[in-house]
Amino acid sequence: MGFLNSFLRAVRGSAFHMVNKGGVNRQSPVRISQPLLQCRMLMLTHCLKNQEKPSPSEKLDLDAWKTILRSAAPKPESEECEEETQEESTIESMQKLVDMWRLAGKAVPDSISTEELQVLLKLATKSSRRKYLKLLLLKELKKKNRQKKKLEKVQSKIDIEMEMNTEKQSSYFLKFWSRSEDCFDAWRGVQAMIFGQPLVFDMVYDRYMSQRELENTVSQLQMSEGFNRKSIEPFHIHFCNLKPNGPYHEELVKRYQGAWDNLLITATEKSHVDIFPKDRLVYLTADSPNVLKTFDHDKIYIIGAFVDKSQKTGVSLGNAKRLELATARLPLDSFLKWNCGAKNLTLNNVIEILMTLRDTGDWTKGLSSVPTRKHHGFRERFDSSEPVLSNNAKLYELMKKKATDQKKESQPNFEQQGPKDWWQERD
Repeated sequence: MGFLNSFLRAVRGSAFHMVNKGGVNRQSPVRISQPLLQCRMLMLTHCLKNQEKPSPSEKLDLDAWKTILRSAAPKPESEECEEETQEESTIESMQKLVDMWRLAGKAVPDSISTEELQVLLKLATKSSRRKYLKLLLLKELKKKNRQKKKLEKVQSKIDIEMEMNTEKQSSYFLKFWSRSEDCFDAWRGVQAMIFGQPLVFDMVYDRYMSQRELENTVSQLQMSEGFNRKSIEPFHIHFCNLKPNGPYHEELVKRYQGAWDNLLITATEKSHVDIFPKDRLVYLTADSPNVLKTFDHDKIYIIGAFVDKSQKTGVSLGNAKRLELATARLPLDSFLKWNCGAKNLTLNNVIEILMTLRDTGDWTKGLSSVPTRKHHGFRERFDSSEPVLSNNAKLYELMKKKATDQKKESQPNFEQQGPKDWWQERD
């Protein structure tokens, strides 16, 4: 038995020596048991690991490993947002994004200007950009519909002339060309700037409005200026508190294009308080407790250039109180059967009412320009000379009338005592 044990030890040692040198010899006639093979495989992997270890002289590139690991790891949302904003920080990339959304079938206009792309760049979220692009698409569709209707109208007019087939006859009156009308309107505008009554539009409400409300305000200012230019006796319009390169100024220059510098109005960044005396200024606001009864030709009326869809009450009234100015509101309740809701009118409506009231002095004619969708008609049997009183004032007048009636009843009636001569004294 001792001899056999020594023989087995020798065989195992030779097998281990062969593994260390070159691996397993498959042609060896000696069969090794399963536990011995497992032990040999463990020793083999250990030796291979020792052989694959790098030498201490070799150095690993840590920066390369960091870049590989960062590229494989998922990126957080904040970094993705920063990368998106960096990529979309140019107008060209924004134009590509709009084209991509148009090809994807989203609500995007067919043409977009550089200014609109700059507005898109200022918007931070995708939802706000989509809403703005949808608004531009609606505007583009409305413009196309207007052009289509205009072409249809011109074509129908041509068809009617072709059907009538009548020769043009000479007219007794001369035709006024559009250029002559423009010159005539410009001459009246120059006279208004010298001799006309001032009318102020206060432009300090840009921070209270959204972009859409600001565009609506500028549209109403355009209509007000056009109506004033075509009138017989125009006002001298002042755009006060108009900041250069501000929201109002940029939108006005964009709408008028090259005609902005040729308008016969006064546009200044000064306040109306610095230009006119305070005792002549009257701020027109729907929140004022005072009612405008008559038009005063010596006063200077101020209209706030403010379109408020959310009905923020007290903004213009607070501005007038800070400046210590007199305020007034139009007597809409006294003349009109007003519907429920805020009594706010458009800017072109207000200037039309003031101009008609100045020329005629009749509130019924002046308020006839108010849209019928806002009221149920005029009140009947209203005397414009009757003062407009509040509820407390009406109660006070009623109590005063009742007191005078009681006083008359308490006095003795001398007619019942019989006729007396004029020289006789009465008890």
